[in-house]
Amino acid sequence: MAKSGKGLAMTRLNSAARLSRTALAARLQAHGFYAGQDQVMLALRDEDGQTPGQLAGRLGVRPPTITKTINRLQAQGFLDKRASDTDARQAKVHLTETGREAIRSIEKAVRKSEKQALRGFDKKDQKTLAKLLARLEANLNPTALVDGADDELEELE
Repeated sequence: MAKSGKGLAMTRLNSAARLSRTALAARLQAHGFYAGQDQVMLALRDEDGQTPGQLAGRLGVRPPTITKTINRLQAQGFLDKRASDTDARQAKVHLTETGREAIRSIEKAVRKSEKQALRGFDKKDQKTLAKLLARLEANLNPTALVDGADDELEELE
């Protein structure tokens, strides 16, 4: 941990992010999910029938990474790949019924992890933290403003 003020915010942010991912990963593993699989499942919950390329772009990962994750989730029975109705050369990824049922477990794991992380924070502190993190995201990701981070900031104000 940094002893001076220089870099302390980023050190704390990185530590909190790492610990947050670790806590969530442990909860997800109890339901048979590996780290990162939850993001694919939630992306498909929001918009089922995406191509692997669309998922990779949406999640900010490389295509080989998403392919490996999709194949593992398919083997677990959570996803199904089918040829596109409009272009048979392109596969689209869909949640199976088992996958849709598993979404509840993922959402519960996320809620429990968030509750753990925010223990001791009152509602005002939680709102302030969310606002600050949204601003931090926008600062670090220039495309975030295009993708709606500015709307999110306005909502929090």
